[in-house]
Amino acid sequence: GVQYCCFKYNEILQEHNINISMTESGDPLENAIAERVNGILKQEWINNLKFKDIEEANIFISDIIDFYNNERPHSSINMLTPNVAHKLEGVIQRRWKNYYKTKESVYSYL
Repeated sequence: GVQYCCFKYNEILQEHNINISMTESGDPLENAIAERVNGILKQEWINNLKFKDIEEANIFISDIIDFYNNERPHSSINMLTPNVAHKLEGVIQRRWKNYYKTKESVYSYL
């Protein structure tokens, strides 16, 4: 991901009024959820698609995001959808791999 820190790349983005999708510190672990969702969108739905224009792309991606958040169950949150899990109070047992050694084994939703 170091290429995204490149001055020339960032300069081109700024010239086109595009905000970079990266945390201020540049630590990719801080942006892991967004990167995971972007990867799923690209790999499962958008890969090799051609859109006639930006409006068609926006509509398609909006529909995918709605499906991802409201209809698609996720094994990492006990087969709930993200929006249902987000609204819950209490604890949902973690189902994803933790790459860091911590004492915490559950993810709390407040």
